[in-house]
Amino acid sequence: MPHRPPEPTDLTHLRRCVELAREALAAGDEPFGSVLVTGDGEVVFEDHNRVADGNHTRHPELAAALWAVEHLTEAERSAATVYTSGEHCPMCAAAHAWVGLGTIVYAVSSAQLTAWQESWGAAPGPVAPLPVEQVAPGVEVVGPAPELEEQMRELHRSRFDRDR
Repeated sequence: MPHRPPEPTDLTHLRRCVELAREALAAGDEPFGSVLVTGDGEVVFEDHNRVADGNHTRHPELAAALWAVEHLTEAERSAATVYTSGEHCPMCAAAHAWVGLGTIVYAVSSAQLTAWQESWGAAPGPVAPLPVEQVAPGVEVVGPAPELEEQMRELHRSRFDRDR
């Protein structure tokens, strides 16, 4: 089922996610970034991937879910939106659903990223790249954002070239 495209406000937050992904890549990490925004539009948390140390659970989407459960009420969590440069992996989608966060808005899908990686000859990851709906069917999902696809493809290509 196709998702609605991101709206102008969504794109503002997604551009910040791309900046965070760029920061992650510059720090030697994988290019993923996320922002948590409350129902009234306040950015309350942002982070980027931190898996370069070998702990591959340090995704910004998981960090946002953990932060939210500690700092937001159940009602605030359900009204919040997680913006992210790449669609949540199954681990992050499950955490998002378990803590009761609201909408996910992403710049590029897992399917897009998987297709790019396959075209570059990258080995598949250890976890199936399932869409959020298959892991967390009750979560509203928005994306991808065609306006940001080329930037994200180039960030991931740079990471692939660096790491091979």
